[in-house]
Amino acid sequence: MTPALLGNLGVSLALAFSLLGLALALLAYLQGDGRFLRGARALAPLALLGALAAFWALEWALLTHDFSLAYVARNHSTKDPLWVTLVTPWAALEGSILLWGLLQTLYTLLASKKPLDPWRASLVLAVLYGIQVFFFGVMATIASPFETLPNPPQDGVGPNPLLQNHWMMAVHPVLMYLGFVGLSVPYAYAVAAMATRRYQTWVEETRWWTLIAWGFLTAGKVAGMWWSYEVLGWGGYWAWDPVENASFIPWLLATAFLHTAFVQQTRGAFKTWNFAFVTLAFAATVLGTFLTRSGVIQSVHAFAEGPVGPAFLGFFLLATGLGLGLLSRVSREVQDSALFHPLSRRGASPRGLLLRGLGPRGRPGHLLPPLGGGL
Repeated sequence: MTPALLGNLGVSLALAFSLLGLALALLAYLQGDGRFLRGARALAPLALLGALAAFWALEWALLTHDFSLAYVARNHSTKDPLWVTLVTPWAALEGSILLWGLLQTLYTLLASKKPLDPWRASLVLAVLYGIQVFFFGVMATIASPFETLPNPPQDGVGPNPLLQNHWMMAVHPVLMYLGFVGLSVPYAYAVAAMATRRYQTWVEETRWWTLIAWGFLTAGKVAGMWWSYEVLGWGGYWAWDPVENASFIPWLLATAFLHTAFVQQTRGAFKTWNFAFVTLAFAATVLGTFLTRSGVIQSVHAFAEGPVGPAFLGFFLLATGLGLGLLSRVSREVQDSALFHPLSRRGASPRGLLLRGLGPRGRPGHLLPPLGGGL
């Protein structure tokens, strides 16, 4: 067994289990059969094991200086300190996608454990498995971390010297990915809520998911700012760099959702806004990934131009179209039930004035046939 063989096997298994989980989750929703849902849930830990095997294979290749892998030859050197070697798996394009896929399988496993009615649970898993299929499909085709070289060099060039800082290599990327990937769970809950027309309780169920993802994003941005101050010498912690801005957008949208979600929980308002905020927050993470990995922008943070740009752009359009398409279909059914006092902070806002002037509109959403659980 070689690192390349183990890594390709792990990626293939994670992709296969994700495809099968997606199919079973969709069958559970369409057929209303709990057996399919149980099967989809059972595949989540198997996909995680496949991702862990692939990640360990890349670490194994780096620790043993296996320069037959193109990724190791381009991003590792025998002169690198041990801590740099250990964090090199996410130092470049293919490895960062592998880290995203690994964290995605972890979030999918955690989400599969949460109790939901079978209709929404099946759709939540379908969305999360679909995201996994995309990332492991990219690794299996156009951006494999386990591509081999016919004539391996004796040594590699090592990572970019500017990146060899503990804040940038060891802390910042992991925190950012935990935040980016974490936003996929609220997105999946929002898609399931719109598809099954359950417009209220999903906010309470996903608010903590969003808060955790927001916390990781905040910590990751602070670590990146400290690196900018300490290494780049910008004279400050922020320079409105394009990549900084790309990661700031999902943070702003998640922050907005945390505020409006509380209002929906307590007053029943901002339902359509919350669906839009969650959809756009997740879509913004994919857009930021496209910008930093396609070569369309120039930044010290950005990866070199690679083949994944069109794939990520297509995935961004698909994720945005799914969320906003469902929202446009159900927007007339979503009722904002709260009216705010005109002298209150909420009532004096444009949204509050609109609610007071127009009142609730639309018709109540209908329910799917009960399979357990409700609004």
